[in-house]
Amino acid sequence: MTGGGLTFKTCSGRAIEPWLGALARLRIEVFRDFPYLYDGSLDYEENYLRAYVESPDSLAVLACDGDTPVGATTALPLADETEEFRRPFEAAGYDVGRVFYCAESVLLKSHRGRGVYARFFAAREDHARALGRFDWSAFCAVQRPDDHPLRPADYAPLDPVWARYGYVRHPELRTSFAWKDIGETRASAKPMVFWLKPLREICA
Repeated sequence: MTGGGLTFKTCSGRAIEPWLGALARLRIEVFRDFPYLYDGSLDYEENYLRAYVESPDSLAVLACDGDTPVGATTALPLADETEEFRRPFEAAGYDVGRVFYCAESVLLKSHRGRGVYARFFAAREDHARALGRFDWSAFCAVQRPDDHPLRPADYAPLDPVWARYGYVRHPELRTSFAWKDIGETRASAKPMVFWLKPLREICA
């Protein structure tokens, strides 16, 4: 599969394992920027990403420039995610077995503006629909204060983009997840808010 001068590799479950190193490196590089400010390590990343190898219905799509991965998106059933991500849905009365969790989309700056981000969203939603048992597509985003000292002057939140793709912010669905920020000596919990999109008309 090709597009935007890139080729796309799609895999699920155990087939993701050979790509764990590439996924880890992309996440570390892209999430170092605001708003995540992530100071990650390959060891932690590869351990974190192993959930996608263990989930038979997971998805990874890698965008490659030649043989080099320059972007990726991942997703898996929410039921296969950690308790931090399941808990808000369980508390709100959702059936987590009906929610497909879109974990992240990362793309190097040098390859942005080619429609890859939209393609990543479509791939995850198409995968969830093909599995045939999900009512919702969901992802979560970190919440940073507007006056954060590391917020770039030209920073533009992606909220309008996500809304254009059909996602709605649900401030009542909140969680926290711990990682080490740039400048921190240890990991600390970061607030996260979920966005949802119905995958079936009955949920609209």
